[in-house]
Amino acid sequence: MYVNKNGLASRDRERKVGNWVFYVSGFFFISFFIAPMIVGNGEVPPLEARANAFDYATSDGLWSSGNDNLEDDFAWTELDPYSALIYGFGDLNCHQKYERSWIINDNQMPVCTRDVGIFFGLAVGGFWFSRKGYNRWTVKDTCLSLLPDRWLLNTYLNNRRTLVWLLCGIALCLPLIIDGFTQLLTSYESNNFTRPLTGIGFGVGLGVLISATYSAKSKYFKSASQVSLPGGMKFQLVEEE
Repeated sequence: MYVNKNGLASRDRERKVGNWVFYVSGFFFISFFIAPMIVGNGEVPPLEARANAFDYATSDGLWSSGNDNLEDDFAWTELDPYSALIYGFGDLNCHQKYERSWIINDNQMPVCTRDVGIFFGLAVGGFWFSRKGYNRWTVKDTCLSLLPDRWLLNTYLNNRRTLVWLLCGIALCLPLIIDGFTQLLTSYESNNFTRPLTGIGFGVGLGVLISATYSAKSKYFKSASQVSLPGGMKFQLVEEE
């Protein structure tokens, strides 16, 4: 019977979890472009909202504070159901700053350019994991399974798994962190070319982490000694305990 590099015969769960991350993220990523195209030309005005709050759900009342700064009221609940879902998602999760968003069909997109990059990265991370990810008992070892085993021989031999895992995560997030904090702490202003690019790396890391978190399951192994690690190594300390 064929055995994968993690010691298990099947990686159906990894494929399924990665595909779900890919499909859901890909749906939103594509929808961010479709929604402003199918509503009326110029129907979505320049928005300026808060993240983690509804500001344009209604024309007036509790969830309409964003309309205080608009000449003509806008409410995504009055759009078609599909566009309402996407603009509602953006209203809740994004600040929707006009100068940090792209315009399509004379309509502002539902989320800022950084979020567009993040969701593209999420889809890439999920797709990558669905093809190359393996359950290796722990989340960090499952994340590291995306890399060729030959690259990780010294990492496992010297038990530097946590360090390498953290460094990989930092490397993916660092462009966004530098761009965001430089913008916050100095007069530098990011642009709508840099913002999505810095979001992609963060999204890839997040997509991999989500996929690994739902795929790393010890119950599929008889014991820790069944987990195959780079170079044929095993979780020896776990066995001894």
